[in-house]
Amino acid sequence: MDSAVKIYIQRALNEISAAKLLFEVSNNKDKKEDFNIEEETTFYSAVISHSYYSIFYTAKAILLTKNIKIFSPEVHKKTYSAFKEQFVDSGVLDIELLNIYKKMIIRADELLQIFKDEKWKRGHFTYQTIPQANKDPANQSIQNATTFLKNIRTIIEK
Repeated sequence: MDSAVKIYIQRALNEISAAKLLFEVSNNKDKKEDFNIEEETTFYSAVISHSYYSIFYTAKAILLTKNIKIFSPEVHKKTYSAFKEQFVDSGVLDIELLNIYKKMIIRADELLQIFKDEKWKRGHFTYQTIPQANKDPANQSIQNATTFLKNIRTIIEK
């Protein structure tokens, strides 16, 4: 495996680890006390963000296996489009992985306003949503990112 691909995979692993850690702290009163965090504080929005970045870096890694490098501006949008074209539209990967990626982009956008101009993505998780309301989406984001990372790593490591 190319060293740049390894770096992106390691970044993806770091992001999913951060997501899991923040989810665990959000749900554990004792851990909050250990870190002097108020009981009502949660990090579910950050969990969604870190889960998204795990998928993003994983997608960048597999694109590098085809020598496809994505640069700013619009790096997120371009990465998604290139991933879709190279691996899903071509039939190399199952469309379910694209659906996971797309869901995560939508969640990240709604929380972080990554794609501000794509208004159709707005709706469920905005800055006005109380953090505790994002628990179930955060848990699903971790599961999605784990599935995405696992499947792409299997393909890359073949």
